[in-house]
Amino acid sequence: MSIKNIAQRILGQEDLNFLLTNRIPRIALTRFMGWFSQIEHPWIAYLSIKTWQFFSQLDLSEAKNTHFRSMHACFTRELKVGARPIDSAENVLVSPCDALIGAFGQVKDGMVLQAKGFAYNLSELIPDAQLAASYEGCDYVTLRLTSSMYHRFHAPADGVLKKLTYISGDTWNVNPIALKRVERLFCKNERAVIEYALNEQDNHQVITLVPVAAILVASIRLHCINVLLHLKYQGPNQIPCQAQFQRGSELGWFQHGSTILFFAPHGYQLIQQWHLGDTIKMGQALFHRH
Repeated sequence: MSIKNIAQRILGQEDLNFLLTNRIPRIALTRFMGWFSQIEHPWIAYLSIKTWQFFSQLDLSEAKNTHFRSMHACFTRELKVGARPIDSAENVLVSPCDALIGAFGQVKDGMVLQAKGFAYNLSELIPDAQLAASYEGCDYVTLRLTSSMYHRFHAPADGVLKKLTYISGDTWNVNPIALKRVERLFCKNERAVIEYALNEQDNHQVITLVPVAAILVASIRLHCINVLLHLKYQGPNQIPCQAQFQRGSELGWFQHGSTILFFAPHGYQLIQQWHLGDTIKMGQALFHRH
């Protein structure tokens, strides 16, 4: 049996996987990886990326560049022009990122599903109580980015990024194994709350995107602010913005990647073709107006 198969077999044992990826100094290890990944040395970059490819499904065939000065540059890579067609139908909201479809449903009594049998209060995730309450009865979806995926995220429709709220926190793993074991996990981890108003005729409708950090994968960069959001960030925690974006325009990227929670406004429903565990690409229709 190969080393790769042995590693996959070990990590496939849920209790051991949870122990190895959570019961460790999560924040310290995350900070170390943030430093190590940005070392610009050809051999370190080459060996790091080859090791990453060995243990994952990292595919660089769609990357704009094929040579990287660091592992971080590979992680935050851009794609070739046209690699992600953007659905142009006016009645849809597109996926902001490449991801696996995680939990989804409708906000009921202020509660959102984290995993089967595990729910949390939306007001714990989104600190603005009025904004959280506005999603009562609305559809939502969890978009989970694996380590090998494209890690930039984009505008789901034409609109304005109006406000950003940063919440520092822990760096629990956000894989399904951890989500079944750690209650209110998303509410505990580092995250940003992005309030995105739809175009002028629908400016009363706001999409909320919540990028959530995880172990080894903290830090978020947005084009509309000249600030890197990370575990040592000192504030301000609420940053007003008035940045206009077109559907599919790049909003920013994870410095290392994780999960995006997508809360659609009233009048939009998750398209029925999507099911738990499906892979979705950035630009594909995710919600439709009914």
